[in-house]
Amino acid sequence: MPLIPEEPQIHESAQGPRATPASGRTASTPRPVPGPRSAATPRPGRPGPGPAKPAPPAQRPHSTPDRPQAGRQENRSAPQIQLIPASADGALDAADEAVDLLLESGRAPGEILVLTTGEQHPWAAHELSFGEAAYWAQHEAGDDVFFAGAEAADRLKSRPVVIVAVNGGGEVAPALTDARERAGALLIVCGDPQRINAALGAGV
Repeated sequence: MPLIPEEPQIHESAQGPRATPASGRTASTPRPVPGPRSAATPRPGRPGPGPAKPAPPAQRPHSTPDRPQAGRQENRSAPQIQLIPASADGALDAADEAVDLLLESGRAPGEILVLTTGEQHPWAAHELSFGEAAYWAQHEAGDDVFFAGAEAADRLKSRPVVIVAVNGGGEVAPALTDARERAGALLIVCGDPQRINAALGAGV
């Protein structure tokens, strides 16, 4: 009886590309980091060096300028200065994006201070609505990102990272000078490059 050769079995091992849905950011938090709190709910402390942060707003554009450095090469004599080009209207958004990137890179929230040269950041305006005592108590606690106007720099303590949003106001040089004195490792300036470079060239 002749042997019938067996047909080779074809295993369908090659599959088409899987469409895995991208885990996009949720829009559950409408405000930038850190989000507002109610007057009856104090902000909890964050244990450990790598705290979880609230989800940033999903509507933020992804055409992000240069990613801020985490400041690992810390200069003990002067902070590293990084410029993020932005218009006066976009300086706050650029500063918020810088905060998110720093937190993602491992910076603790309490290491970051954000200053504005013009209108107050929405977070600061919200917190000030509960009174200046409660607002400055959060600064003294030092366990979260803190937002303040550059004119209040004399009341601010130093932090490893200081971000300045040049969103209006008068002379920029004094604000940058104060910010540089309070930045331990990294100073990030968001705004018009010509205006900022002119201020830096003035001896900041």
